[in-house]
Amino acid sequence: MGQIARRTGLSVHTIRFWSDSGLIVPTDRSAGGYRLYDAAAVARFDLVRNLRELGIGLEAIRKILARQTTVAEVAEVHARALDSEIRALKLRRAVLRAIAKRGGTTEETMMTHKLAQLSATQRQQIIDEFIENTFSGITLNDDAKVVTDWMRELPDELPDDPAPRQVDAWVELADLVNSEDFRQRLRQITLSSASPVASRYGYELRSLTMKHAGQAVAESIAPDSAEGRAVLDRIIKPDMPGDERGELRRWLETVADPQVERYWQLIAVLNGREPAPPTMPAFTWLIAALHAHG
Repeated sequence: MGQIARRTGLSVHTIRFWSDSGLIVPTDRSAGGYRLYDAAAVARFDLVRNLRELGIGLEAIRKILARQTTVAEVAEVHARALDSEIRALKLRRAVLRAIAKRGGTTEETMMTHKLAQLSATQRQQIIDEFIENTFSGITLNDDAKVVTDWMRELPDELPDDPAPRQVDAWVELADLVNSEDFRQRLRQITLSSASPVASRYGYELRSLTMKHAGQAVAESIAPDSAEGRAVLDRIIKPDMPGDERGELRRWLETVADPQVERYWQLIAVLNGREPAPPTMPAFTWLIAALHAHG
């Protein structure tokens, strides 16, 4: 047995255990009762050692040796199992990094881990229920229906190697959709879409605001200054009646919501995309300018 151990690199104890379990039976025994193995048995020891190093269990190896299954079939099963284990380990690593970054309480740590472990179906159910509850009783027009479909856009699962910010994004998103204040804000925004101001200025106003108010923010132009008034005139026609300006300002104060923008940023992160440039600074500037020069 010592000679077999030297040839295979196995310990005598391992050789004896595999032999006693019937995995590899001796070819013969010497006059002194020592187990003898031929070249074929030595090759089987090598095969078993290699399979064990790959993490394949003895019962599966026994079936391979008995030709009840093939090495390829067993390898495929174990490869799938390893894939699942690797995904779990990578997710665990991302959760730990997210926890380290957040530096929260014990309760927040437990919640982070619990939320990250949810299946894709469970995560989607949370978002679907949020959408259904938020917009219940509101008749959505075609544009609003498209937007709510976009709001449901979650990946089938977190990536195999999720970045800590993706785990963090999911935790933050779950917290956001549980906020009653956020739900009410979304209902107000949806109901405000029926305003004549929304259909009259909605799409064009965004482009003008991002261009001119965005530049004003970058150049630190005060909304209530004379220069700010000139910027405002490039976004809103100077001859717009005062009552219409007031209606426009009130509509903007409803729809320009930082939490809504954050929702879209989190959805982008979860889907592996870079979030769009923030719009809130420009719209906040525009609202302030309307107050100052309304």
